[in-house]
Amino acid sequence: MERGKIGARIKTWRERKNLTVEQLAEKTGLDPKFIEAMEEGAAAPALGPMVKLARALGTRLGTFTDDELSDDPCITRAATRTPDSAVQASGGKNLAMTYHHLGHGKADRHMEPFFIRLDPEDGEPALSSHEGEEFVVVVSGQVVLRYGQEVHTLSAGDSMYYNSVVPHHVGAGGNQAAEIYAVIHVPF
Repeated sequence: MERGKIGARIKTWRERKNLTVEQLAEKTGLDPKFIEAMEEGAAAPALGPMVKLARALGTRLGTFTDDELSDDPCITRAATRTPDSAVQASGGKNLAMTYHHLGHGKADRHMEPFFIRLDPEDGEPALSSHEGEEFVVVVSGQVVLRYGQEVHTLSAGDSMYYNSVVPHHVGAGGNQAAEIYAVIHVPF
C-alpha cells in the first residue's frame, strides 16, 4: 500500500480521537514533524512508529494497511506480493526495508504477518522499541539482530523470537539483501 494511503488513515484515526498532531506526538514519543510528514505521505512509516501510532490511537496495526475485508482463510499468494502492495521504510540514506503485509483483510487478527526484504543500510541503524513480541524466520541472506546491547547474526533457516519492548533493530548483514518472514503481536 502506498504511504499516502497509510498517512491518510493515520490522520483519519487521529482526527476521530480529536487529537492534535502535538498530542499524538506526546502519546507516541514521535516527532510532530515526522507525524505530519507521514500524514502528508512525505515520509514512509516503518513498523515501529506505526505500532506506536496504533497503540496511541487504540487500534490494531493493520488498520493503517488494509484495503478491504476478506473472509477466512486469508490467503496471500507469493505471485501477488508486488512492490505496489508493500510499505517501504527508509533507513539511513537508502531504502532499507520493503514490507509485504500478509494479513490484508483479516479484520479479527491478533498478529501482523509480513514478508520483508532487507537491503543493506548506510550508517548505524537506530534501535526502536514498542510493546509486544516479534517472531522472525530468515529466508535468505544474513540478518543482524541488534537487541539491547547484544548483536546476533542469523542465516537462512534460523529464527528469532523476542520481546519488542527491548530496543532492537533487524537488518541485512554484510552488503547483500536478505529476506525474512516476521510476525508481530502487539496487545491493545
